[in-house]
Amino acid sequence: MLQPDISKLTVDKVQLPFIEKKRVDLEMLRLDKIHPVISGNKWFKLKYHLENFHSGKYRGILSFGGAWSNHIVATACACFYQNIKCTGIIRSEKPNELSHTLNDAMNFKMDLKFISREMYRQKNTDEFLLEIKNEYPDYYIIPEGGTGDDGEKGAGEILNLVDKKYYSHIACAIGTATMFRGIAKTINRYQQVMGIPVIKGFNEIQETATAKIFPGYHFGGYAKYNDKLINFMNDFFRQSNIPTDFIYTGKLVFAVCDLIKKDFFSPGSRILLIHSGGLQGNSSLPKGTLIF
Repeated sequence: MLQPDISKLTVDKVQLPFIEKKRVDLEMLRLDKIHPVISGNKWFKLKYHLENFHSGKYRGILSFGGAWSNHIVATACACFYQNIKCTGIIRSEKPNELSHTLNDAMNFKMDLKFISREMYRQKNTDEFLLEIKNEYPDYYIIPEGGTGDDGEKGAGEILNLVDKKYYSHIACAIGTATMFRGIAKTINRYQQVMGIPVIKGFNEIQETATAKIFPGYHFGGYAKYNDKLINFMNDFFRQSNIPTDFIYTGKLVFAVCDLIKKDFFSPGSRILLIHSGGLQGNSSLPKGTLIF
């Protein structure tokens, strides 16, 4: 069974002047280091889905994602090294030139099936799933982003990699919210998990005393960015030597730093940022946009 290299994992202390001035501690769990392709939270969200595949009588794996989906390329890579046939249902008509992500997925022998965005929106309906099951009999279907109970169960194990009781706040980016939900199930009542949605109009989480959403940091929506975000990411790398991506972790770090400046955190707070990987998404930016 292919496993992540946990020995490469680090928890990096983020030491910036304004953070020290506010008397809070900020650290980042570098899940991006555990594998060059199946990095970040992807390992954890796929873990139990892959176990389900191996314990059942399936001929292959099928999942869903867009042209720059971290989940798609991670699934393709995991299947390639375990000799599992796999298919990706891709949101969009087939372009003349494939994205860096989809090229990588194809290099890992994933078959790609392109469908319209309108059809893709039906991916969770019984009718659509029945058609998929008829077309791909005996395939194990992993929902987009590894969502569902199995994905959340795996994501909930992320904090086992640290002394989780040490932290007052755990912050992560939200796409499908699988990681957020998984982590929220594992913390105690004195802690708070903070979610930074990267999707415009995200409203799928019921907030509680220990789980809070901060929706104002999506920079226009999924995969949207501007000079302010890019400049922040470059400055953050200069000062911390930590690379981020513009889809997820760049927005996460920007949000938490902004909240620190605005005194959201009381002095003595200990904040853990989850680096969810996804650095391959930066390949879609014009060359030279980022300094790392």
